[in-house]
Amino acid sequence: MGIAEGTGLGPVGTDVAVAGVRNVRDAGGIGRLRRGVLYRSGALHGLRPEGARRLAELGVRTVVDLRSVPEVAELPDDCRGFAVDHVHLPVFTERRWPVEQAELYPAMAEHAGPAAAALVRRLAAPGTLPVLVHCASGKDRTGVVVAVLQSLLGASEAEVTADFLRSNASLGLSAETAGAGHNSRPVAAVHLRRAMLRIRSHHGSVADYLRAHGAREADLSAACTALGAR
Repeated sequence: MGIAEGTGLGPVGTDVAVAGVRNVRDAGGIGRLRRGVLYRSGALHGLRPEGARRLAELGVRTVVDLRSVPEVAELPDDCRGFAVDHVHLPVFTERRWPVEQAELYPAMAEHAGPAAAALVRRLAAPGTLPVLVHCASGKDRTGVVVAVLQSLLGASEAEVTADFLRSNASLGLSAETAGAGHNSRPVAAVHLRRAMLRIRSHHGSVADYLRAHGAREADLSAACTALGAR
């Protein structure tokens, strides 16, 4: 697959270079989710001026921060240099979550519901796109929320998982580099599988999961139309 027309981006799944920000890529190009509307990344507290210019070139209008309240207070996003609507939708309000990833991902599936539904409502509003969704490193909380959106837009499990796993290469993570903190641990397909299984076993479908957490039918329809291929 070649360069996406009008975006200057490489093939689907390749990183986007944004100075001062890790793990940036376009989450589209799979299912009906078009490219150039949904980006994912790590936090923006280290965003450099040239990075801000790059995000402006990509047309990013909305930044959604999934981090906890203490994380945002400690390392707030630096969005100077480009006009953007900044939205805080924490998956976990406080910096308290399971230590083991086997427990973290099912917990995130439920804790992420209100944030994911609020994001869908936001996506349904005119003037929101393109949107950049991030957490601390852009792999765990962002991975689950983006997977929900990709699944909503009809991406297969294999496509969603492949995008999820790209964070390892982007962040240079492996079993050898893993430490005590989640940010140093690589993600695995089984992690996302547990989260999506929790969603489907408790709610039936991704759409029903979002409805259960406050998204209306009109929100889902409008978000799918905005994000979908034309």
